[in-house]
Amino acid sequence: MVSHVPHYEFEGQIFAYGPYTRELEIWAELFPEVMITAPLRREAPPGDAIAVRHRNIRLDPQWETGGDRLLSKVIQLAALPIHVWRLSCAMRQADAIQVRCPGNLGLLGCLLAPGFRKPRVAKYAGQWTAYDGEPRTWRLQKAVLGSRWWRAPVLIYGEWPNQPRHVVPSFSSVMDRSQMARARAAAPPVFAKRPLEALFVGRLSAAKNVDCLLRALALLKAEGRSLRLRIVGGGPVRSELEALATSLKVADRVVFEGAVAQSRVFDFYEQAHVLVLASQTEGWPKAIAEGMAFGLVCIGSRRGLVPQMLGAGHGLLVEPGDVGELAEALRQVDQDPGEASRMAARAASWAREFTLEGFREALRKTLESAWGTTLRRTHQLQGTSRQALG
Repeated sequence: MVSHVPHYEFEGQIFAYGPYTRELEIWAELFPEVMITAPLRREAPPGDAIAVRHRNIRLDPQWETGGDRLLSKVIQLAALPIHVWRLSCAMRQADAIQVRCPGNLGLLGCLLAPGFRKPRVAKYAGQWTAYDGEPRTWRLQKAVLGSRWWRAPVLIYGEWPNQPRHVVPSFSSVMDRSQMARARAAAPPVFAKRPLEALFVGRLSAAKNVDCLLRALALLKAEGRSLRLRIVGGGPVRSELEALATSLKVADRVVFEGAVAQSRVFDFYEQAHVLVLASQTEGWPKAIAEGMAFGLVCIGSRRGLVPQMLGAGHGLLVEPGDVGELAEALRQVDQDPGEASRMAARAASWAREFTLEGFREALRKTLESAWGTTLRRTHQLQGTSRQALG
């Protein structure tokens, strides 16, 4: 598995971003061994990371290069021959190859993998359709994966017109059946209650447009509306957002929780009324799927798969970066608690169909069909799954 996702070695365990790790464990249930070739940081993991539990997963560390500065790009270019050599060595050892895109290692992986003539699959974990401001290397990765050079399944979020036959619609989930049962058992939000509790869950980067959410909150406060906001997640712009909340005079209505474990995120879903994730770009946003499952009204951007998720009255859509439209969406929820309740119920009914177990079976069928083989379960021991490739 070629991945750009940073992994962390800490106190004898390997950690990675929670949703990615849960998905990784699905692969560990389908194969006797999974080798991840990815960056490794020997430091304490962030709060939203979880430990890799399966004993049949091992890591082949790769150099972590890249960045926006000129020096970073020069270093990355100088390291290219080493990246190619180390990825080639890892692919040579494998019986099958998975490449995760978009990312620097993903780009090299999708260029190199077809040369080994082994069963392969790619996952594009971002927005498959083009959008303004999309990095050129991401467009290149999509072009390679959609071309005759790749000639193998590419898992993408959503079903889009005029795609090659090997580009396969997919979904993702980080909630298993027991967690989905918790979502079903949670008391539905009381939308007539005040103050209305809004929630953001995700990485605090400029592309997530959390600044627009703070500005929308300021507009609603000026109208006298009672609304509070909880921001869950860490990232490079947190200090800027905290300063913005102060300058907008909404700091008394905003709580920055930082990066937290998934179980704690579920606690926040149970306390909220509305989830807002109005990013510049999205693939299959797991936070929206989770928020829908817990009965929240979700507000998302008209990007990626979000319109398909929130269409048919399942949620509200806004143009990313449009503060006025975002404020209006929040105003709708505040003004019409009855319709908000009905919308949340429709969304919950739809989202609760998507579980980790369902993703595993869909993935199994796709790989078996494309590779002409059988992936079978053998047994589970002390919570650690061991699988065989038949």
